[in-house]
Amino acid sequence: MPVVGYVSFSEAAHAITDYIVGYYSALRPHEYNGGLPPNESENRYWKNSNSVASFC
Repeated sequence: MPVVGYVSFSEAAHAITDYIVGYYSALRPHEYNGGLPPNESENRYWKNSNSVASFC
């Protein structure tokens, strides 16, 4: 992130998207998810959902 701001809206949008996708959702632990990053929490959710669905 630049110290003085972004040159354009497009540059800002790209940098913010990179932050959200690259760090916030992929790596940053969230208290709500039991300390897991959102991506890992979602992966575990779908893994558990699929195993329950295949049980029937």
